[in-house]
Amino acid sequence: MKKILMKGNEAIARAAILGGLDAFFGYPITPQNEIPEYLSKHLPKMGKVFVQAESETAAINMVYGAAAAGARTMTTSSSPGIALMQEGISYLCGSELPCVLVNVMRGGPGLGGIQPSQADYYQITRGGGNGDYRVLSFAPENLQETVDLMKEAFDIADFYRNPVMIAVDGLIGQMMETVDLHREKPKRELPDKDWAACGSGKKRLVNSLYLDPAELERHNFRLFEKYRMMEENEQRYELVKMEEAEFAIVAYGTMARIARSALELLEEAGVKTGLIKPISLWPFPKKAFSELPASLKGLLVAELSLGQMLDDVKIANEGRLPIAFFGRTGGMLPEPEEIAEAVLKMKAEASQ
Repeated sequence: MKKILMKGNEAIARAAILGGLDAFFGYPITPQNEIPEYLSKHLPKMGKVFVQAESETAAINMVYGAAAAGARTMTTSSSPGIALMQEGISYLCGSELPCVLVNVMRGGPGLGGIQPSQADYYQITRGGGNGDYRVLSFAPENLQETVDLMKEAFDIADFYRNPVMIAVDGLIGQMMETVDLHREKPKRELPDKDWAACGSGKKRLVNSLYLDPAELERHNFRLFEKYRMMEENEQRYELVKMEEAEFAIVAYGTMARIARSALELLEEAGVKTGLIKPISLWPFPKKAFSELPASLKGLLVAELSLGQMLDDVKIANEGRLPIAFFGRTGGMLPEPEEIAEAVLKMKAEASQ
């Protein structure tokens, strides 16, 4: 195993190439600009496509076209840029076109700021486009996990014929860590792209327009069955120190990274605390909450937002345990001590 030191955004770009990327379309926005910069240098040398579009709206529609032709394609952006792509993402889902989307999240709302945030959770898991659709979404905690998921994302997209989003924040995009770029990814039996409009001579129509309501309903029911299969197969999570935990922190991405340091502080204070780390944001890993120990007295949801994943934790918890919330927003990152203090407050309230 040979590890190399890389910046997060450049590691994402390299992993995309290793995942089989054929064509990239995007538009610059901080803090993800190193991804298209890297790809602009390397894709043309490989005989592959790089296009800087005139806008995010143009970029997502170029992704649609390349995906319809059967290419492995992707775009990357940051929060307000992803917002501009929502109509195109709905079209991609409605037409069952595989692609990979990367959101390097920044603070909002509006233009907000360029510092790390997780305030796009609703946008990622609920979707800002129209209609009944879902986007498979994964949120890694560190660069190695990001690289591994990025390489696998193209296979997942092809398997389900659906967009897949990798959601990181500005910290992960800008930080440097060592990564092994060549770890093997899980093997999947991928279907032939016999639906692609690739000049085969056969009539192949890629479309999301169904003017007959009964036909559109059948289409939606079929998509729903595919989404049900995703929920069954793609829930991903990690449980840390949960065996005899009294309290558990629920956190993903960068916040999970900070929470790990809070666990050490709480262990020193004599409070048995674990971590429930969602890796898939949609489907949300409800299965993790069926494996919790009887010793557990409460959950602390920790987010770089004012409470969005909190809703999904409440649904998964089904009223079994008290839930508290800790959040920072606007690009502010908490110290581990702040999360530890929130758990200690829960413990004090539970003992009253």
